[in-house]
Amino acid sequence: MTHVVTEACIRCKYTDCVDVCPVDCFREGPNFLVIDPDECIDCAVCIPECPVNAILPEEDVPGDQQHYIALNAELSPKWPSITKRKDPLPDANDWKDRKDKLGELIR
Repeated sequence: MTHVVTEACIRCKYTDCVDVCPVDCFREGPNFLVIDPDECIDCAVCIPECPVNAILPEEDVPGDQQHYIALNAELSPKWPSITKRKDPLPDANDWKDRKDKLGELIR
């Protein structure tokens, strides 16, 4: 199993999780992070670091977020690796509690 970045990350892109990842499995898009399922070792150290609870074990992804499993796999080969923490997006606090953000995703 792998871990999955879900909707809560869109338009926030907090990168606290990146600093603790021992295998550098995070990939960075314009306004979202994904986890490369081929690189993730299922260590779970990233989960408590995410301030918006966007990272879940694949088996715990709720039904309405299941499409993020495929989205992480689809986007991870296209996006560059991120290995160092960066500042979140400037309006992250405005977006962190919003729902239904998939339409905001920039690929």
